[in-house]
Amino acid sequence: MSALAPLRLLREPWNASESNQSNATVGASGGWCQGLDIPNELFLALGLVSLVENLLVAAAILKNRNLHSPTYYFICCLAVSDMLVSISNLAEMLFMLLLEHGVLVMRPSIVRHMDSVIDMLICSSVVSSLSFLGVIAVDRYITIFYALRYHSIMTLQRAVVTMASIWLASTVSSTVLITYYHSNTILLFLISFFLFMLVLMLVLYIHMFALARHHLHSISSQQKPPTAHRGGSLKGAVTLTILLGVFFICWGPFFFHLILIVTCPTNPFCTCFFSYFNLFLILIICNSVIDPLIYAFRSQELRQTLREVVTCSW
Repeated sequence: MSALAPLRLLREPWNASESNQSNATVGASGGWCQGLDIPNELFLALGLVSLVENLLVAAAILKNRNLHSPTYYFICCLAVSDMLVSISNLAEMLFMLLLEHGVLVMRPSIVRHMDSVIDMLICSSVVSSLSFLGVIAVDRYITIFYALRYHSIMTLQRAVVTMASIWLASTVSSTVLITYYHSNTILLFLISFFLFMLVLMLVLYIHMFALARHHLHSISSQQKPPTAHRGGSLKGAVTLTILLGVFFICWGPFFFHLILIVTCPTNPFCTCFFSYFNLFLILIICNSVIDPLIYAFRSQELRQTLREVVTCSW
């Protein structure tokens, strides 16, 4: 198995012949095309850290009744999506160790089946993570621009329906991806979905910051202190923008990898880029490690609850 089994299907382009890939590799055999040799221990360590962090975030949200709101439920679902990345990584590493040491003996057909299950987990986490980031952005947008109507617009029932729909769509889409992963249509769908959600969040954040800037200018001209609501809204927008930036940096190289698979599978430059696939996987796992840190340090309520969870102050 590869360093991270769930994404092994996307490591190299399937729409290029083996000879063409070999020729491209030889033609671009410079030193920077050798890729990076990332030890499996690093994948394992990051997976463990991410799993613990996201478990703490989920536990804190479930523990504190003040956090039982649609916004934090969406954040909890995002934490669960990040945990899927960690769980798939840890599961793959466990199977590798057991198989290599002869502790676990499995038929090839069973190994392929387990790989498919892990593939589905990681693909589901990709779609669900991106979807919940978009939903959180929309939720924050409603909070700022429709504050008086927020509770009538974003009801608990609608939040539950939204969360259930995202998980169902993520499961179905990941199953389709694993079944038809050789089709460029599937990759184009993933790329389009990523770009759509990215543009949607950028538009929402730009609008939110335009309002925040206008509000701060009004305060400066009137020499009035900022209201708690507007201050909290600005802080929430900054938090979500940081999350968006982290997501783009961590996931962007992987989606660029997908674009190159579709557009230039045999180009020497693209072949060199493919050799850094393990680095893209590390960035993906780092995204699931960084997200909980942002929640903990920028939300005082969640930070306090996390402290209680860690110290077992139930």
